[in-house]
Amino acid sequence: MIGRSGILMNLLPALVARAGLRYAAPSRGVTRTPEAKVRQDRIIALYPLLLVFLLLSAGCAGGPPPVTSPNVGWSETGIASWYGPGFHGRQTANGETYDMEEMTAAHKQLPFNTWVQVESLDSGRTVEVRINDRGPFVDGRIIDLSRAAARQIDMLGSGIARVRMVVVRISDLMKCSAVQVGAFRNRDNGRALVDRMRSAGEPVYTEEDSGGLMRVILGPFKSLAEAKEARARHGGILRSCQ
Repeated sequence: MIGRSGILMNLLPALVARAGLRYAAPSRGVTRTPEAKVRQDRIIALYPLLLVFLLLSAGCAGGPPPVTSPNVGWSETGIASWYGPGFHGRQTANGETYDMEEMTAAHKQLPFNTWVQVESLDSGRTVEVRINDRGPFVDGRIIDLSRAAARQIDMLGSGIARVRMVVVRISDLMKCSAVQVGAFRNRDNGRALVDRMRSAGEPVYTEEDSGGLMRVILGPFKSLAEAKEARARHGGILRSCQ
C-alpha cells in the first residue's frame, strides 16, 4: 500500500507542470548546463511547499482524540468483533493474562478498567465488559470482545455485529489516583522511604494491613496524569485511593 507521503511525492510532476516547469527526476553523474541548473533550483524551491502540504494533510487525517477522561454515559456506535483462541493466555496491554472466558474487551482509547455496556443492534442483547486491552486494529471496528462476551450477545457465529457501547462505570483510578512506591515488613525502612519522598516534595502517606505490611504511597492525586508523572519520577505501581 502506498503511504500518504508517497502519494504526495508522486504529485510533484503535476505541481511542477502547474508552475510552468518541466520535471525531471534527479539522476547521478549527469552534468547540467547553467540553464538546466537554474531550472533544477526552481524545482527544488517547490519542495518546502510540498512539505507544508504533506504536514497539513497528515494532521487533518488523524483520528479522534483519545478518550482520557470519559464520563458515565459516553457512547460510541460501530462494529464489534471478538478475539479468542489465538490470544488466550497471552498478556494484555494492561499486563493481565487474557482469558477469553472473562467479560473483558479491547478498545483503542478508553482507559483500562473502564466498564462499558455493549448492545448488539442486530440481536438486541447486551453485555457489560471491562476494558483491559488495546484494539481492534481493523478500520471501522470500535471494540474487540472476549469470546464469553461475544457469546452473550450472540455474535460468535457471525464474528462481527453492529453495536452501541456506553460507559457505565469508570475506573477508580480516574476518580482518585495514587502510586505505591514500596511495601515493607521493617517499619524503619518504610519510614525512611517516607522521609525521602517528603524531602523530594511528594505527598505521601502509609497504609498497614492486618499482616503488618507497611505500604508507602504517593498521593492522593486529582488526576491519573499526575499519578503517572509521580510514577515516572520514582517508579512504583498505579492504584486507586482508598
